[in-house]
Parts: sequence; C-alpha cells; structure tokens
Amino acid sequence: MDAQDVIFTAKLIRTKDGETARAVAVRDGRIVAVGSLEDCQAESSGAVDNTFDGRVLVPGFVEAHSHVTEGLWSVIPYVGWFDRPMPDGSVALGIRTYEALVGRLKELSAAIPDPTQSLMVGGFDPIYFRGAPRLNREVLDQVSTLRPILVLHASLHLATVNSALLTKYGIDRMHPSSSVGRDATGDPDGELREPPAMSLAREEFRGFVGLMSDPATAVSFATAARYAGITTATDLAASYLGNPDLAAKLAALTADPSFPIRLVPAQQPKGFAGGDPVAALEKLREHTNDKLSFPIVKIVLDGSIQGWTAMVGSGGYFTGSDHGEFLYPPEQLADLMRPFHQAGVTIHCHCNGDLASEAFLDAVETLIAEHPWPDHRHTMQHGQLITPAQLVRSKELGVSLNFFVNHIWFWGDQHHDLTVGPERANRMNPCGSAQQMGIPFSFHSDAGVTPIGHLHTMWCAMNRVTVSGRVLGENQRLTGEQALHAATLGAARQLRMDDEIGSIEIGKRADFTVLDDDPLSVDPMAVREIRVWGTVLGGIKQPNRS
Repeated sequence: MDAQDVIFTAKLIRTKDGETARAVAVRDGRIVAVGSLEDCQAESSGAVDNTFDGRVLVPGFVEAHSHVTEGLWSVIPYVGWFDRPMPDGSVALGIRTYEALVGRLKELSAAIPDPTQSLMVGGFDPIYFRGAPRLNREVLDQVSTLRPILVLHASLHLATVNSALLTKYGIDRMHPSSSVGRDATGDPDGELREPPAMSLAREEFRGFVGLMSDPATAVSFATAARYAGITTATDLAASYLGNPDLAAKLAALTADPSFPIRLVPAQQPKGFAGGDPVAALEKLREHTNDKLSFPIVKIVLDGSIQGWTAMVGSGGYFTGSDHGEFLYPPEQLADLMRPFHQAGVTIHCHCNGDLASEAFLDAVETLIAEHPWPDHRHTMQHGQLITPAQLVRSKELGVSLNFFVNHIWFWGDQHHDLTVGPERANRMNPCGSAQQMGIPFSFHSDAGVTPIGHLHTMWCAMNRVTVSGRVLGENQRLTGEQALHAATLGAARQLRMDDEIGSIEIGKRADFTVLDDDPLSVDPMAVREIRVWGTVLGGIKQPNRS
C-alpha cells in the first residue's frame, strides 16, 4: 500500500511536542524529511501535493484501548442514551425513556418472522434513567414473553434479559450464580453481571462473540476509526486470536490495501490455547504485517463503575448496591503475568476500581523484584479511581496509565451524584496529576463503550465538563499540547510502537490525521467540533469526504 515519493504541504503540521512544520516528504510510506518545502525538496524529488494547504496535519491518532465491538453497530441495533455516530458515518438517535426502548424493541421484534428467534440490542445504560426502576425482565417482557431478548449494556460488562431467555436456560431462583441479579423475592430480575453470568445466555452470547470475530466487524470498526482520524487502534481482549484460522484471516484482511488502519489486537493470557501462552503468542506473531501487530497482552481484572461491578475501596460506592468482583483472584495475578513479564511482553490490565489498581501494582512490584526490567511499560488501563498514593507507586514502578477520560462527559454527573460521590468524581482519571508527576500516560474511548475519536477524548481531558455543564477536577485539566501528546506519542509508547508511529519524524511511518483546524489554537471547548478531513496512512490519502 506504500506511496512513492511525495511532498505534502499544509497550513500547519504539528510534528511532535510543540514543534511545527509546513511540509513533510514521504518515500515508500515513511517520512524522509520534515520542515519547510525547501527543506523537503532538498531531500526528495517527489511531486508536491498541496491537498492540505488549507488544513492541519497532526500525527496519526493512536487509540490504545478500543475494541472491534465499535463495528458491531452495523449489525446490532443501538439503543443507548446518547445520539451516536455509526460506522457508516450516519448517526443513530438516542433512547431516553423505557417507553421508547420498548417501542423500539417491538419494532425490531416485528421484523423477525420467527417468534422464537432471539433479539439482541446494545448500548443501553440504566444509570441514566433516574427515578425509574433499574431495567429488568418485566420491562422487557412487555415486548415479548416468547422471544428471548438480550440487551447489552454500554459497558459490555452487563446485560439485561427477559423472562423468555431466563426460562430458555433454566436461570431461576435456584441458580447458584451470585452474578445473576435478584428481585425482592429472590427470583432472577434479568440482570446478568459480568461475562461469566452473561455467558449463561449461551446461544446469544456465543453469537455476540462470533460477531466480534467476523472479518466484516473488523472492517466496520476500522472504517469508524478512520472517520474519526484514528490511524492505529487496538482490539483489546480479542478472544478470537486463540483460533489460528481466524488469526490468519485477520492477517489477510489487514494486508489488503483497502484496510484503513493499523490494528493491534491483544489476547487475554488465559485465551491462548495450549500449555505455553508465551509460545502461543510467538506463534500468533507470525501473522504480523505492516498493518497488524501483537506487541501486548491484556488482562481484565474488574468490572465497570457505572455498573457497580468495579472493585471500589476507599469507602465503597456512594449509593447503590456494590456488585464488585475480581475476574481473576488478586493473589493469582502475578502468576498469570509472570511468563509474559519474563519473556519481555508488555501487559495491559483493566483496573476501574482502586482495589483493582492496587492488585495490579502489587503484581508488578512482585515481578520486578523477581525479574528486573526497567522498560517493561506495563500499563494500567482505565485507572479511573487510582489514588494519590497509587500514582506515586505507579511512578516508582514504571507503570504507564491509560485513562478513560470520556467518563467525565458520559458518566461524570452519575459518578458525582450516584456511584462514587463528589470527592472521588473530581479526581477521577487524574491526567493532570500524571502529567505533573512525569508518569507516562494516554487516554482512550474504550470503543465501542463510547464512540471512537480522539478529538472527543482530547476535549474531555482539556475541559473535564459533564453533560450538565459541571466541571469535575479543574486541576486535572490538560493543555492542548499535553492532550495531543497523549493521543499520539503517549499511546504509541504504551503499545511499544513509538519507534514507528506517534509523531511526524524522519524514519517513522507516514501516518497523519488531517483536520480542518488546529486543536491547539481553537478554544478548548471547540476541539471536539473540529472536522476530520480523513487520514494519511503510509503516505496514502484516505479522505472521509470529497
């Protein structure tokens, strides 16, 4: 897919950490010169391309925590609260009442001829429906008592099902799982918390997992990423990688010149087949190509804060019932991580609650004492409720942080009023503290939990404004330059790809995000309104519009 010699000029090129240029020369997909047009012409005989003379180039955005589930909106109906961009560039309208939800589900159900065929939708989050009972089987039974219905929550850590689905799998009051929600009488209320309980809906859950491994989903995801200006994106906890046939198909898919991003899938350690997970990872790496790599592994340690399933200490939840649970026993975490640490494989670990953060830091400390590795780059994903003391430990242990700053907008008011209360909500996702302490960090969308797009994550990190207009943690705000670094080189470092991507420098891949305005010059509140023209990947222009 690499381009031949070309010199791109632009109104402004943000190259790296405050440095700027007006031209960049590309040869065979890599940068060979940066500076003025004269500087680039001294190095390259390529034709001058002035397509971007009225626009701004920044390093290609790097999304270090996303999932191909963003691509599922092409096949799974969306029923979330917020209006949401779809992979094809359209916008799905949000649903704001249970009545609207039931009406939408009835429409979808009426379009399925077989009355016993299951219906699955996604993106719903009952935390927004203040004053209403939490979504339960009785609400969904208004749609059908015959057709099994599964509603995936926005966090993908919970689902709500109707009575027909509970009956289908014998999930009744005698069911032993503590992750099955219960009503006041002890009967299942339809809420299935975390994957072990969600998987009780065997056929439907397998269908959901199967969609994640469908090549069409990866294409849809990559298209959505490109629309948002992302040039490199992860698919964390990619369970399908354990299937060698699917890994080979993914390699062929990404090698196609039309595939528009660099994809970085990460398997969970227990998802590798066979007795030696490191050897299995090395086997997987045989499928590496210019647009597919496997530099890291991913562990999911706890649940979601807005679902009350994250492991929250420091006083527990502000309101609501604590359903937090470790998905791996903390005392076994170091054992799970040890083979990868010793083999020089960077580990990313999902830690929403502070108790999960502490368990991960404990495990890293144990492994570093056993097997010193100064540049391990082990990364705490989310780290939303990381405490000041844990920030200090992260600095001392060399742990990187990848904050879920989108929570400030999407759930900030709910965290302030319902989940963790004002004090902790104001110090959630402490980008400012990490910046001041010199802790390497980035931030992410966790797509498809929230829409993929770093202009929005930058906006959240720079403004920390909630839907109601409340500012959470003003002292944790970032400058535009700091936010752009996190969205590019900071994220690339966590993927051990900062020698290849993340800045516009000689020798790196010619990956650029093309914007209609400069995110460092506009009012911080206007950053997310900047239009994305498209991207340049390996020197090839990929416009979103003509």
